[in-house]
Amino acid sequence: YFCQLDAVVGDGDFGYSLARGFEKVLEDFANFDRSSIGAFLKKAGLVIASRAGGTTGPLWGTAFLRAGAAAGNRQALSPQDAVALLRAAVEGIRQRGGASLGEKTLLDALAPAIDRLEADLAGGVSDGGVQALANAARVAEQAAEATSSMMAMRGRASYTGERSIGSPDAGAVAVGVIANRISAAWRDFRAQRSEQS
Repeated sequence: YFCQLDAVVGDGDFGYSLARGFEKVLEDFANFDRSSIGAFLKKAGLVIASRAGGTTGPLWGTAFLRAGAAAGNRQALSPQDAVALLRAAVEGIRQRGGASLGEKTLLDALAPAIDRLEADLAGGVSDGGVQALANAARVAEQAAEATSSMMAMRGRASYTGERSIGSPDAGAVAVGVIANRISAAWRDFRAQRSEQS
């Protein structure tokens, strides 16, 4: 699906590149350094950066590397820490790709989702962040769909000009899908913990 979206304005390999990067992460997942959250995220970033093709590797790898740097030697994360890691990831993507909001990139889904997550978490977390993550995932999906009306200003898609209008950005859609999966996994994890206690 991601490749089909990418083929409208790009070379159609985004889905394969993203999958290849995360497949490599999963292959060596058990051996990742878990001495700290930062070390774990940095290792993931290095694998993605070196194994995912095209611009996917550098952009997504940088996101994990910057999040890892922000996490440092922490052994646990507060809700505020989690938001800080996500903000660091966004800044890394922004600097690496030279993109800004409104240019039809994955940032157009990621940034508003983080804004919503931060706003919800600031109000207190009574359910372990389950609803906050669900809200953020919904915002990411809606924002990804809204990229359909934008004209691509970055990357290979920018070469197509007005032809890029009418379909959503593949990277933004991926952010929405991933956010939705993370939200569902966190909800299930919290429900399982509640049953055990």
